[in-house]
Amino acid sequence: MNADELRQVQEPLKDRYQAEPAAAVITLRASGSFDGDDLSCSVQTGRALVEAGLHPAIGGTGMLACPGDMLLQALVGCAGVTLRTVASHLGVEVSGSIRAEGDLDVRGALGVSHDARVGFREIRLEFDLTSDAPREHLDAFIAITERACVVYQTLAEPAALSTTLNDA
Repeated sequence: MNADELRQVQEPLKDRYQAEPAAAVITLRASGSFDGDDLSCSVQTGRALVEAGLHPAIGGTGMLACPGDMLLQALVGCAGVTLRTVASHLGVEVSGSIRAEGDLDVRGALGVSHDARVGFREIRLEFDLTSDAPREHLDAFIAITERACVVYQTLAEPAALSTTLNDA
């Protein structure tokens, strides 16, 4: 999608959201199910069913998708789309790759150590970009991507999180 096509799609949306801020608030949903004896959860992605399970470091077989990997994949997908959108808006061709990696101490998840954090201690996002644009423009694209990427911002400044148990 080139810059003109993107503007054509986004301008009416931006105008509407400017006039009606409440219309800009959307609710995204994810769902999964777990049945049987397997330690797994079937997650509906909207495009396919992903079977999530334990990482081998905490007793899984490695045959199912690790939810920690899925979190990093969501970050890569969101940051990649955001960066390409920024570049398209500015009419700049950019290609390349993006990687995310994160460190976690599985002792926390296993309850082996109360001092070990449950979850990632650090996540690193790396871009390898190819473009005719000068380095300062690419640096600006990264900064804008950090500000505009939903997953990045949710990880950087966590949203309020609540849990509800519904009666069966």
